[in-house]
Amino acid sequence: MGRHTQLFDCHKTLGARMVDFGGWDMPVNYGSQIDEHHAVRRDAGMFDVSHMTVVDLSGTQTHAFLDRLLANDIGKAATPGKALYSCMLNDSGCVIDDLIVYYRGPHRYRMVVNAATREKDLDWIRRQAAAFDVDVDEREELAMIAVQGPNAREKAATVLPESDRDDALALKPFVSGEFGSLFVARTGYTGEDGWEIIVPGDEAAELWNSLLQNDIAPAGLGARDTLRLEAGMNLYGSDMDETTTPLESGLSWTVSFTNGDGGARDFIGAAALREQKENGVPRKFVGLLLEDRGVLRSHQRVVTQAGDGEVTSGSFSPTLSRSIGLARVPAQAGDTMDVEIRNKLLSCRTIKPPFVRKGESTIDS
Repeated sequence: MGRHTQLFDCHKTLGARMVDFGGWDMPVNYGSQIDEHHAVRRDAGMFDVSHMTVVDLSGTQTHAFLDRLLANDIGKAATPGKALYSCMLNDSGCVIDDLIVYYRGPHRYRMVVNAATREKDLDWIRRQAAAFDVDVDEREELAMIAVQGPNAREKAATVLPESDRDDALALKPFVSGEFGSLFVARTGYTGEDGWEIIVPGDEAAELWNSLLQNDIAPAGLGARDTLRLEAGMNLYGSDMDETTTPLESGLSWTVSFTNGDGGARDFIGAAALREQKENGVPRKFVGLLLEDRGVLRSHQRVVTQAGDGEVTSGSFSPTLSRSIGLARVPAQAGDTMDVEIRNKLLSCRTIKPPFVRKGESTIDS
């Protein structure tokens, strides 16, 4: 039996099919995964993401610590509430994990890292923090609900006190606010608008049920995966890990070699990334659209004129009714390639992710 989030009983009441995910018992769906996917794309859905690890950082050297820890420039999160997406790298420039960090005020930040990498992340963060005046506080008592979809914020705002609704709805993308006991961030992992709400664990079930009563559909890990894939968002452990760098994982935009003043940054892994960039990144990260009948899946061989690559994520897209995927291939590969599926080579063409934006296809037919 895995660990349970504070919403476990809510999932069982709704008849969720539970699976093990990173040591947690989590809902994969509540009936139809495709219906849950469409609910998020077309209206509003919600996910229990309380298995994610929330870490609060404080102390006079917290900014300096994050400048060293993160490949992205923490100086970009300069105003209270601002969020920053980044990777933590090892000395070889490979990805330990990806995360979001929020600036809460002078010397105070909140970080959310992945569930499956919790132990190694916390160990790495604490070891790196030892050289700085920083307190690292894991907030296991908190829960987290992601409300996503074109109507998600408007529907979710009704559970907030009336005095807070306008301010919450006014939050810009990648900005957070604190409303009573709720930490509300306009972030997500679906490619849709919405909020990720961090809530005290003993208030989580009440919040979940209130959102349910406001016609926000519960959705499980299955829909979350197809939604993030359509949005071209990486999944740690599939699309990047400790054997790959951000530069070969479609994440070069998250790497800041200089700070806002133009000075060189000395983050962990910077030297290795500079060397890789100077020598030429050997592999690139591409989106794939399967032209033949079949379904793209992780670890399938990709055959190109420049050599072989591999599908890192693949699935049937409910929005497009096509099979799509992400793959890492030789840097010299062209725009067309084949994928080996059941001992047959099937034709693909490359697509620059995302495949879906604001519920609409980005693909030219």
